[in-house]
Amino acid sequence: MKSSASFKEKLRYAFDNTMTSGTMSLIVWLGILSVLVVIVAAIIVVITGITPVDNPEISFFEACWQSSMRAMDSGTVAGDAGWKFRALMLIVTLGGIFILSTLIGVLTSGIQTKIEELRKGKSKVLETNHTLILGWSTKIFSIISELIIANENQKRPRIVVMADKDKVEMEDEIKSQIKNTLNTKIICRSGSPMNLQDMDISNPNQARSIIILSPEKDNPDTYVIKTMLAVTNNPNRKKSDFHIVAEIKEESNMEAAKLVGRHEAELILSPDILARVTAQTCRQSGLSVVYTELLDFDGVEIYFNEEPKLIGKTFKEALLMYEESALMGIMFADKKVVVNPPMDTIINIGDKIIAISEDDDTIVISGKTNIVIDESVIRTGKPEPKIIEKTLILGWNHKGSSIIKEIDNYVLNGSTALIISETETTKSELEDLQPLLKNQKVEFLNGNIIDRKFLDSLNVEIFNHIIILYNSHIEDVQEADAKTLICLLHLRNISEIKKIDFSIVSEMIDIRNKELAEVTKVDDFIIGDKLISLFMSQVSENKFLKPVFDDLFDADGSEIYVKSASEYVGLGKEVDFYTVTESAARQNQVAIGYKIHALEHAADKGYGVVVDPKKSAKITFVENDKIIVIAEE
Repeated sequence: MKSSASFKEKLRYAFDNTMTSGTMSLIVWLGILSVLVVIVAAIIVVITGITPVDNPEISFFEACWQSSMRAMDSGTVAGDAGWKFRALMLIVTLGGIFILSTLIGVLTSGIQTKIEELRKGKSKVLETNHTLILGWSTKIFSIISELIIANENQKRPRIVVMADKDKVEMEDEIKSQIKNTLNTKIICRSGSPMNLQDMDISNPNQARSIIILSPEKDNPDTYVIKTMLAVTNNPNRKKSDFHIVAEIKEESNMEAAKLVGRHEAELILSPDILARVTAQTCRQSGLSVVYTELLDFDGVEIYFNEEPKLIGKTFKEALLMYEESALMGIMFADKKVVVNPPMDTIINIGDKIIAISEDDDTIVISGKTNIVIDESVIRTGKPEPKIIEKTLILGWNHKGSSIIKEIDNYVLNGSTALIISETETTKSELEDLQPLLKNQKVEFLNGNIIDRKFLDSLNVEIFNHIIILYNSHIEDVQEADAKTLICLLHLRNISEIKKIDFSIVSEMIDIRNKELAEVTKVDDFIIGDKLISLFMSQVSENKFLKPVFDDLFDADGSEIYVKSASEYVGLGKEVDFYTVTESAARQNQVAIGYKIHALEHAADKGYGVVVDPKKSAKITFVENDKIIVIAEE
């Protein structure tokens, strides 16, 4: 049998709901109570005739005014005359004091609540044309640092960060890692990037680019894909396309990510990129510096530029028309990107050149008509003969198999790879990997990579390339990086004792440990989240850079090579880079720089690597100097 609530209970229930509905409701109730006190007092004055001695006749409205003045100002009652009137106004004054003090408490509580909400970063961002970073990982510091440099010539640049993390904590971490933000303002908001309501806080519809970071959690791709879904499938999304850059960790998740991101997202499969770069850099001294130069926003960068004066010219002719920029490819009018196209490719209306230059305003045709190519020094030397190679991999993680498969694309049949790991499961992984390899045989040896006696027993000098990977079985990041550092120190020492230079690529997990591992050798390239951070930053600024780097990192097509200078020009003779460019073009290659062997240990001089040199500057190449080219092999 249902029990019906009484009128009193219903009234109390409604009152309770009103009182708990927020600060404004409390203020409204206090206002109503104040009005009631004033009106009741005024009615009593009019009906009873209780008036001040000096003013025996008071109208209702005058009584309301007198009561309200005493309710708001407790000092007013001191001037009243007549005890009856004083007693009544004292009651009004006490009621006013109670209401006023309650109001002050309510307002204080409301302000504190609002400040707490602001502290939590729940207010909507009203910025436009900002770079939006969704999620949080150690990569964020490198990405923000690069974007700050890229924004130096922008007006009021803004970077908005939204992550499921405390706003103040995010701001403090960013300030501790990035000391100078120049003209860029960084705005942090707290919320889940996978939540549609929280997503609106970051104002993604007004962002010029969106970077989605892979979180440092289990199954990170699920978070990235759900975040992309919250952006692209948001019912409040804009009609025009987003420019999204997202990191994916597992190749098996790429198809799902493509379905969600469609043409709006540039997906970066980070383990695959690291494997490709590792395979290339371990085989070519100086290549690591070239990649770093092209990927960061310091020094030279890659730009796209449409130049009417090039229409009807061949790509080869265009190469020599720039004094302070190095052309590397063409983006055709249909947005197709080709790095190192055939030299007879005609540049048409709507085509853009892809150039390496200091800035976008330095990509200017020189106008020189008196360029002299020194035919006497041009050479078409034979490339260095390929040899059967031995690769030593110290440590093992999930990228190991991809690295070996990438190296297999470059080495001759009969080459070997020896893998040292403390994890027995590595052996079974290698057994599964072997049938997929065409040119290499993989071998496994259980051992401790920081045991000096063990390293000495390996005779590391017999290996052409050495790669140090962090051990995935070590859960603590700092411990894993420390093990890599110790192994690297032992190898350096062995190199000094035996007076043999090793080609070493070492991997760090934490970007902050990179400085501890830097050495004065271009071969000791430190791979890690830094490279992916640089890549994501570049693509966030220009989505068309993605196919450029995909081509350069891929074993098929054209890549960056560091080749002997004797393959292009005569040694010991002064030449300019126009002549080098012409010599490379005759071999269907694009020359973009050089490496001076005598400076390979000079960190302050870029380890001897120069990308995009001034073409008219004279230089004399000697034995072991290199030319940096983009070529098919």
